[in-house]
Amino acid sequence: MIRRNQRYLTQLYILADIAVIQLSFLLAWFLKFESEWISHEEPLPMEVYWGWSLIYGMIAISIGIMVGLYTTTRKKRFADDVIKIVQTHFIGLFVLLSVMFFVKQIDISRSYLAIYMVGNLFFILLYRYYVKRVLKAFRQKGYNKQFMLILGAGSLGRQFYDNMKNYPDLGYEIVGFLDDYRTWDEEDAEHYRPILGTLNELEDTLNRMMIDEVILALPLDAHDKYPKIINLCEKAGVRALIIPDFFDYLPSRPYFDNFAGMPMINVRDIPLDVAANRLFKRTFDIVFSLAAIILTLPVMMAVAIGVRLTSRGPIIFKQERVGLNRRPFYMYKFRSMKILPPGTEDTGWSTKDDPRRTKFGTFIRRTSLDELPQFFNVLLGHMSVVGPRPERPYFVDQFKEEIPKYMVKHHVRPGITGWAQSNGLRGDTSIEERIRHDIFYIENWSLLFDIKIIFRTIRNGFKNAY
Repeated sequence: MIRRNQRYLTQLYILADIAVIQLSFLLAWFLKFESEWISHEEPLPMEVYWGWSLIYGMIAISIGIMVGLYTTTRKKRFADDVIKIVQTHFIGLFVLLSVMFFVKQIDISRSYLAIYMVGNLFFILLYRYYVKRVLKAFRQKGYNKQFMLILGAGSLGRQFYDNMKNYPDLGYEIVGFLDDYRTWDEEDAEHYRPILGTLNELEDTLNRMMIDEVILALPLDAHDKYPKIINLCEKAGVRALIIPDFFDYLPSRPYFDNFAGMPMINVRDIPLDVAANRLFKRTFDIVFSLAAIILTLPVMMAVAIGVRLTSRGPIIFKQERVGLNRRPFYMYKFRSMKILPPGTEDTGWSTKDDPRRTKFGTFIRRTSLDELPQFFNVLLGHMSVVGPRPERPYFVDQFKEEIPKYMVKHHVRPGITGWAQSNGLRGDTSIEERIRHDIFYIENWSLLFDIKIIFRTIRNGFKNAY
């Protein structure tokens, strides 16, 4: 079981990475010097290249240990591993080149190094992805379980229990609760695991049952009990995790900082606040939108002709929306509705059988072809390919008073599609659900997450579009 053999999993990852690095060496050597696919050049002896591959293996493993790549935990996302793997091998390449320069080894083929590094990244990411998938599949079937005990059967503890039921692939089983005051009624007893006793029975429970983690889900007025609880957990060799009673105010992945010698929680830590992340995302947006415009240009020309031939008015419809940092901008779409009379303000939602739509407009809205001009908004910097959908100022003023955390979405650029839209939350769907998905996206952004959303959008289509 992983609970007993976690330390061996770390060692297996290290050995597997070393093996993959050497296999990448053999593949790069074959492609560069043995195959007919790449122009040949007179190589150094194979032993020289292999020696440097062994050195690189030691460099990469050392850097991986330092950046926490081999800290195995089932709670980690694969995206976290991807970031650390890329980081490890980019730093490793820089160190390798520095060592080569220092010892004046300048005859190593550059194209070989390029093939070698691409092979390292590709095969390590590939095998780790499949290991992650296999482990999740085993955990979903009930193998390799870890056992949790929840302290506190109030709203906090019950919510954590309900949330954990949505993640069977993590392989956790909650054995029960300890609580000083609460007992289950008949309905609760059918839904939740039993209350095994009071907090004073924690030490006996830890000695009597196999428990890996204790979750402290206690109210603020019980915090004076934390020192004793944590000491008992550490004495039993059990990990203790604290759910703060004010967790509703925290992001899904809180960032801990240290200021004046005191640990602090950043209430709203956003990955896109980091300049490097913003640069990566902006570069991706420009490249993707340029490619999309080039590929869809014939389609856009056909849609433009269709709009012109089927109704009076401009081809492009522009509408004021609220974007990054609450700044207004004009979002472009192919016009799908009839022109409003002069002086009329559009403050209504689009509905399934909206009489304002033209016949051709109905078609392009259902197929989302009316959204294509928004790639120009992306090039202009108003929008991103992926992000929360922007809304009109009229509705922003309304929703910010009615929906908690609604304005958080304006911390990032709005998108053509988003996590909410890729999950079918478009059109006449819950604004609260959309905001919940938008905030999850903002707090968990990564380029891989963007790519996942794009693929989900393409696969699922634009559901509820009308």
